[in-house]
Amino acid sequence: MRPRGLLRALPRCDRISREVSGIRIAAGGKNVMNVRYFAISTLSAGIFLWVLSAPAQQSGGDFDATLRNAGKTGEEWLNYGLTPGETRYSPLRQIDSSNINRLGLAWSYDVGAGGGNQEATPLMWNGTLFSITNWSIVYAVDARTGKEKWRWDPEVNRTAAQPKICCGVVNRGVAIYDGNIIAPIIDGRLIALNAESGRPVWESRVAYTRDNYTLTMAPRIAKGKVIIGVAGGEFPARGYFEAHNARTGEFVWRFYTVPGDPSKPFESEDLRKAAATWDPEGLAMGGGGSVWDGMSYDPDLDLLYVGIGNAGPWASAARKQSKDRDNLYACSVVAVKPDTGKLVWYFQMVPGDDWDYDSVQQLLLADIVISGRQQKVIMQANKNGFYYVLDRSTGKFISGAPFATVTWARGLNEETGRPIVNPEALYGTQPIPIAPGPGGGHNWAPMAFNPATGLVYLPATLSSARTFSYNANFQYREGMMNTGLASGRAPNLNLAGAPANPGTPLPAPPAIGPALTQDGSQSALLAWDPVNQKERWRAPAGGGSGGGALTTAGNLVIQAVPDGRLIAYAADTGNKLLEIDTKLRGGMGPPITYMLDGKQYIALTGGVGGREAAVVPNREAATGDPPPGVRGAAQVNPKLMVFTLDANTTGSGATVP
Repeated sequence: MRPRGLLRALPRCDRISREVSGIRIAAGGKNVMNVRYFAISTLSAGIFLWVLSAPAQQSGGDFDATLRNAGKTGEEWLNYGLTPGETRYSPLRQIDSSNINRLGLAWSYDVGAGGGNQEATPLMWNGTLFSITNWSIVYAVDARTGKEKWRWDPEVNRTAAQPKICCGVVNRGVAIYDGNIIAPIIDGRLIALNAESGRPVWESRVAYTRDNYTLTMAPRIAKGKVIIGVAGGEFPARGYFEAHNARTGEFVWRFYTVPGDPSKPFESEDLRKAAATWDPEGLAMGGGGSVWDGMSYDPDLDLLYVGIGNAGPWASAARKQSKDRDNLYACSVVAVKPDTGKLVWYFQMVPGDDWDYDSVQQLLLADIVISGRQQKVIMQANKNGFYYVLDRSTGKFISGAPFATVTWARGLNEETGRPIVNPEALYGTQPIPIAPGPGGGHNWAPMAFNPATGLVYLPATLSSARTFSYNANFQYREGMMNTGLASGRAPNLNLAGAPANPGTPLPAPPAIGPALTQDGSQSALLAWDPVNQKERWRAPAGGGSGGGALTTAGNLVIQAVPDGRLIAYAADTGNKLLEIDTKLRGGMGPPITYMLDGKQYIALTGGVGGREAAVVPNREAATGDPPPGVRGAAQVNPKLMVFTLDANTTGSGATVP
């Protein structure tokens, strides 16, 4: 059965409640069934709730406990990062470093025609794999066999939505709560589907594409609430994330990441204070601060951590500000209370951002021993090329060091963590190359932490740069991408007229960070020691965008590489144990693992798909940084691939070093 979307988009606040009957739901194009449902919308959030017959489910409180303990057995994968702290560490050890060479393809499933990267992390619950593909199509398949159970298409108005999609037709995952799969729809809807049938249960409106917003991140769950943020930072948008009741979809609270129009009342005292760090004219352009990836949750501290995107436009001169304006809370990590959204602490990685250094990368929680004392930390490999370790109770800076080539800063203040910015990097109209480039030293590709080795396995882009210069003829354009730049590989994406002549490029500022590999590889998987802020080993495959890492108690690191390979390493030494050519040729998502009927599996999605993929307007293409392994690659329809021991090894293209 293939239930499809009931409504394309729901109007805001236009109904209080009504009973409707005889709604027709297309079922796989074969059958049509009548469903009687009760639709409720609230004035605060535009919610529709479908009351359908459903199997018995765990109560919300019980499922909160289930999610909190997710990862202790490793049998299911219930959170985006497996644990609420997003460690991507599984205690499973049936597949280990001694037998990984026997890994083979068990089955594969075509997820659709494609049209973009497969960035989603699948979830596994109750014997079923759940995931989401391009244009927010959600699917469920039997985790043993790959047989489709259901498929649901939200029927996004693609013609209307696509011009407002800043960064590719992608979704990074779904959430599960109390028997429902909660899916972010790229056009701004948040929808819960019954996990058994795929039928809609509730629908709420988070944002509208007409307001320059999209939803691409995986929702997270904290204390019975589903948390979701909005993408769109290159457009004139004001970032925010918000909470909805995970059982009903009802709106609970919203946290704006940057202040709004200073002529109007501020939503909170924190935003009133933040407004002092902005020029009012800059805020009139939206401010940026989108939220499109990193979140984690500590149930013991009752803190939700959220990474905030870059200020907008990119060039600080376009925001009409002096160099001493920090632009809170752009390029920061914030900790809030999940019940209220109230700010507890913040740490800003890039005050007064000039280089598109979002701080939305993965936020990994761990307890590690530093100077003989166990500390609760939150860690991030930032786009700006520095690896940060913070006290997650207070936000206090503990340590930081470059893991990639960095020229925008000379280092970090040892006490505060504030960057020591190279004066040359504060560019004007004369161009200058700056590293990292807008793609960053690390982007959305997930890293993993293994408590046995104490190492973080980090997919990194070791060397990247872009030439920056401010366009003196910049004119803000409502509803369009605005960067304020005059140079780089795509200089004209935001200009009302021709850019000013940028002149001869200046020499690059002095660089810090690790050296490239002997073979000159610019991308790698790093085994990073967060206690000593040092690289322990390196494998020349990866990159900050695409694929990702998983680590297990079997002394394994499993890496999906952006070019379509699946590689296994010994977690302690970095020795390569297995390489599988999935033949997906790009668009790779992160791997997961699970146990079912006494057998351990490894699963991932990948592939770009149809010809539409070549013309999808996205940020990587606009800035000259395409996803690795995609440009020029043959089109291969996206697949969900599942591997286990002693399966069809020859069909999987496995090689053993």
